[in-house]
Amino acid sequence: MSLELYPAIDLRGGNCVRLYQGDYAQETVYGDDPVSQARLFADAGAPWIHVVDLDAAKSGVPENRDVVAAIAAAVDVPVQTGGGVRTVEAAQALFAAGVERVVIGTAALENPALVGTLAKDHRVAVGLDVRGTEVAVHGWTEGSGRHIHDVADEFAALGVDALIVTQINVDGTMEGPDLEGLGALLAHTEIDVIASGGVGNLAHLASLTTLENAGRTPTGVIVGRAIYEGSFTVEQAIEALLGQSARQEAGQPDGQEGGKE
Repeated sequence: MSLELYPAIDLRGGNCVRLYQGDYAQETVYGDDPVSQARLFADAGAPWIHVVDLDAAKSGVPENRDVVAAIAAAVDVPVQTGGGVRTVEAAQALFAAGVERVVIGTAALENPALVGTLAKDHRVAVGLDVRGTEVAVHGWTEGSGRHIHDVADEFAALGVDALIVTQINVDGTMEGPDLEGLGALLAHTEIDVIASGGVGNLAHLASLTTLENAGRTPTGVIVGRAIYEGSFTVEQAIEALLGQSARQEAGQPDGQEGGKE
């Protein structure tokens, strides 16, 4: 199974932005038309669109819900959305807006029952933002005092689709993903793991496709800044992820393509 690409659209004030290591004071604006950006991602072959409402993540007020709904209506691929989802009602409003999977972060740690309730009838992912191995909460501003493995155990029986793991120390740096931490989590939990943070080039994507522990591999990778700044295109990313997977399935060493001399 190939590792799926999730190009990211982070919304703040209706714009596409990226924050450096979650710092709202270190914001780069990449565009003022997130709906068009989503269409570009989908047209390029992205299997998912990952959308985060940064305003809602900070305030709890779904200021960009209309934009999220417009994105979901504009593309034919599933949309995964998080940011400030703290109640059943907030999640249901996103599902009603056309979102395929909702991501719950801080609220999941504070109220695991919320996740269990929603996961009975909907697709839910838990967003785990970690600094080292400690899960952070409230927009990365506070440490929870809890190890990521202990938190993963709590959600193992609740029917969640995936754990989205963001290593804060590398997010936005484009210096590479946290392979060690991701590998350790893969060995610890049976829940699907989606990697987020640090991807800056195609080699970083390749490193995720070869990451395996206890027979498990990541199922997805979220990429933002590297695409927006032209390090690679969505098409190139998908080719790298699919190509690496195909070589592995064929039993060929990395870098060798079948049928060519």
